Amino acid sequence: MINPMMAARVYSSVQGGAMPTELTGATGGAGAAQGAGFSDLLQNVMGDLTQSTKAAETQMATSVQGKGSLIDVVTAVTSAEASLETVMAVRDQVIQAYQEIMRMPI
Repeated sequence: MINPMMAARVYSSVQGGAMPTELTGATGGAGAAQGAGFSDLLQNVMGDLTQSTKAAETQMATSVQGKGSLIDVVTAVTSAEASLETVMAVRDQVIQAYQEIMRMPI
């Protein structure tokens, strides 16, 4: 679950600033390094979603041609659906964390 502190780290990395050491943890890494990891994570998740969706479409096409089994189609569609639900849940948590940050007094 994403909390306001995690969202603040991401925001800082996007802005190019370094977070204080108490926020970055024991490694003392800069906010830019944290941002690169977060963007890589998002790219990987979106790539996995795209790959599972394409696999489901391929299984459906194979089944329509009479060459695939219904079990493979259901498995591929269920996997794609789970990936989509995961991405939507992460999106909702990021939006919620952003809104929480915006409500914080200056």
